[in-house]
Amino acid sequence: MTGAATETLSVVLERDLPFPPERIWRALTEPRLIEQWLMKNDFRPAVGHRFTLSADWGTVDCQVRAVEPNKTLSHTWAVYGLDSEVAWTLTAKGAGTHLRLEQSGFRPDQQRFYEGAKAGLPQFLAKLEQVVAREEKPA
Repeated sequence: MTGAATETLSVVLERDLPFPPERIWRALTEPRLIEQWLMKNDFRPAVGHRFTLSADWGTVDCQVRAVEPNKTLSHTWAVYGLDSEVAWTLTAKGAGTHLRLEQSGFRPDQQRFYEGAKAGLPQFLAKLEQVVAREEKPA
């Protein structure tokens, strides 16, 4: 057996959205908007910043790893023994954006978490898209 125990799984979602990267970036980085599609939080887009995502079932401990405004954002995602990383990549595409979301670091013995992410991440992404659509409309 050569290193099979260290191999990890990733969940990757990609979408083409009809919004410019700047609009999506706001929903990924403004705490008020993050709460609308994900969870309550004390997020700041600053490398090294530790923040918590809170829901009625518990909290997720996170730390910002990379920030390139309107292009990339990544942070750790640690909960119930799962130590993973979430990475967002925004690529301008015409008048819209190609959005790539990857959560990586699921160990083979964490199939339940992996299946949960495969089911949950598309729901979060759909809510994110709704938040961006609402925010794009003038007040």
